[in-house]
Amino acid sequence: MKKSTFLYLLVFFCCLGKVFALSVSSQDAKKIGERIWKNECAGTIEGLTNWNKGENFPSLGIGHFIWYPADKTESFEETFPALLSFLQKEGVTLPSWLKTTSKCPWNSREEFYKDIECSEMKSLRQFLFDTRNLQAIFIANRLEKAIPKMIKNLPKKEKDKITTAFLRLTKAPNGLYALIDYLNFKGAGTSLHETYNGQGWGLLQVLERVPSFSQNPVVDFVNAAKGILAQRVKNSPPERDEQRWLKGWFNRLDTYLYSL
Repeated sequence: MKKSTFLYLLVFFCCLGKVFALSVSSQDAKKIGERIWKNECAGTIEGLTNWNKGENFPSLGIGHFIWYPADKTESFEETFPALLSFLQKEGVTLPSWLKTTSKCPWNSREEFYKDIECSEMKSLRQFLFDTRNLQAIFIANRLEKAIPKMIKNLPKKEKDKITTAFLRLTKAPNGLYALIDYLNFKGAGTSLHETYNGQGWGLLQVLERVPSFSQNPVVDFVNAAKGILAQRVKNSPPERDEQRWLKGWFNRLDTYLYSL
């Protein structure tokens, strides 16, 4: 492995003609990764290979990265192939069967859980457990790439507002965790496909709702995110029954308020 640990992960953001540099220590990256693993998988090895009821794809790894079966796509961003590419660039050797397939080999939730104890699934879980710290860095890197895209086409006033909210959060206790986790949790909010009734639910939409003046940026971020997710549920197709997830989503947001 070329980079088994990072003393510092430097994340650079080009916003409004300025360069903002954030440093995330390897210790903090590990803590954030462990928290995301707990959020997504209850901190269990079994939870690293999951297929939710009502979804057409499995969710894998500490960040529950989406992997679409062949000929199946939805509006949600597929992230598992990008994770595999990142891990390979870091010198990680993939399980042999993963090297020969680009799409999820299981076509349904029933197939997936029928094979839950097969050799391929066991090797996948072990692989995902062994690479969990690198997965945390992959998640943090997504923030670096997302922020410039989020503000690129916005009017200057909106750019200023979002940049201010973002920088305020990076300086607040748990703020960086909130930004990284929410991006992994609900996306950047820049895809036109990830909307209901034309309204998105990603990090961009949350930062737009955060007040311009804030005494407690993390509390304001959590409240804004709850409003955005409640709006998503209201706009969602009835057959998805997204109301059943809202309490769990809110509980996850509340973890931003407590020390890692």
